[in-house]
Amino acid sequence: MLETRSPMVPALVYAALSTAIVSSLGMLLVPSISQEMGVSVSTAQWMLTLNLLAGAIATPVMGRLSDGPHKKKLLLVSLAIILAGSVIAALAPNFTVFLIGRTLQGLTYGIVAVTISLARRYVEPAKVRGAISSLSVTVATGIGIGYPLTGIIAGLAGFRWAFWFAALFVLSAIIVVIRVIPNGPDEHAAAIPFDYLGATLLAFGLGSLLLGISEGPHWGWTSPRTLGILLFAVVLLSLWIRTELRSDHPLINLHVFKNGEVLLANLTAIGLGAALYIGLSLASLVAQAPESTGYGLALPVIWAGFVMFPLSVGSFAANRLVHRLGHRFSLATLLPIGAALMAVAGSVLWLAHSELWEILLGMLLFGLGLGAAYAAMPALIARSVATEELGSSVSFNQVLRTIGSSFGTAISGAVIAAHTSADHHATATGINLTFEIGAVLCMLVFLALIINGFATRFRSAT
Repeated sequence: MLETRSPMVPALVYAALSTAIVSSLGMLLVPSISQEMGVSVSTAQWMLTLNLLAGAIATPVMGRLSDGPHKKKLLLVSLAIILAGSVIAALAPNFTVFLIGRTLQGLTYGIVAVTISLARRYVEPAKVRGAISSLSVTVATGIGIGYPLTGIIAGLAGFRWAFWFAALFVLSAIIVVIRVIPNGPDEHAAAIPFDYLGATLLAFGLGSLLLGISEGPHWGWTSPRTLGILLFAVVLLSLWIRTELRSDHPLINLHVFKNGEVLLANLTAIGLGAALYIGLSLASLVAQAPESTGYGLALPVIWAGFVMFPLSVGSFAANRLVHRLGHRFSLATLLPIGAALMAVAGSVLWLAHSELWEILLGMLLFGLGLGAAYAAMPALIARSVATEELGSSVSFNQVLRTIGSSFGTAISGAVIAAHTSADHHATATGINLTFEIGAVLCMLVFLALIINGFATRFRSAT
């Protein structure tokens, strides 16, 4: 273990912040990319779709590899690929090359799982729980900082400079990792054979599922193409589950789902991930839409990014409270608290989003809810699984958040596509309906968690 005042945790948080910085290059820049690259807004959405696809495939693989002995090398290689993707996107002469860069940037979704494995290995036991919860909410906290920075840079110098900034940040993270993280392999890690078949089935299964979800609004939900690829995804994922349950060294140990706390954390990840992306995508859209739409705030991109800043403030504040008061509450209690706050946030945005302060209040409440819920998820998993399974188990939680995010993106995209005016902007009806769906989704997650809590107490009493 490292010394108490070791810079290990700050270094890992800094590396994990690269995820937030790269993530902030998504929704906020879609209108700019559409205009600069000469493509439609729906086509520009592929910069989000491919990024999520790559992240969903890379995250479980990186999680399993992080359980092995070469944690630092894995982190450095991943950051190097993300750096290459950022440079390619910044220099891209056309939209196709730009998409290649965005796809490489998708590895950023697996960074948090790797940093959590490093924290579990090197941080002293008394501080591991706090380190893990801090790393888990780093993305939510960092997005509130990354979006304003992206907006300022893109507004003043163009979107390409926003990608150059991301490249410089990732480069600095590489330097920090090289200097702070211990060298050499982790001598305590078990040499476990890599599950190539499981990785392949999961990669193509998740890829097909997210592709079908993301493109369903454009292809048509009942079209042969959409139904075919979704059926293909179900078959592959079914084969993957069967393979993992029979494997001696699975990519994801599905047997841990028998543990109620792990199952609770993972199901919550899907629901809250979807609700979060509905809120974030619509808040960004409302902020930049013209006033003629009846709901738009007409903020230029240089200011639109600041709409996300309260999300960072809320998630950071909630995480600090979790650290101070966590010993007074069970981790399972934090999940419904977080879901309740997100339900309130979703309701605020649904019922009132015509003024800037209303959007800012909704983002602040979203941040508070995320800070509580996301701090609890990996900590619940970490105390419920063996050390050698931590990386893969936490990474699968990250995958489920990504799947939930894709659901949220697909839902908002489908509703907006069905409620678009002649000037290609979403109608007020479409905006209201999408906000309503996000709020109801948070309420359902909260209700499910409350029911589970009462059911658990009843079983304990009997």
